[in-house]
Amino acid sequence: MAALLCRNRVRDFAKWKAVFDSHAAAHRAAGLRLRAVWRGLEETNQVFFLFDVTDAEKARAFITAPEGAEAGRASGVLEGEYHFLESAPPY
Repeated sequence: MAALLCRNRVRDFAKWKAVFDSHAAAHRAAGLRLRAVWRGLEETNQVFFLFDVTDAEKARAFITAPEGAEAGRASGVLEGEYHFLESAPPY
């Protein structure tokens, strides 16, 4: 199964988290299942989150849609990046 790892630098974690949480149904509809959310120890407005991807095509469409950019602006995202990943054998 593929995964989607995302990093955002946000203005205010609590505001970002509230908007992020409100999109749970949209995430699921886009083939994304949230696995974890982390924030930086020193830089608490650095946020990392990981999704399992059940439908890569839907997920790509979701994260590149103009509505996603607007949600990012509304939640205070200053910058971000995302990476689609696949499992690799451990050592």
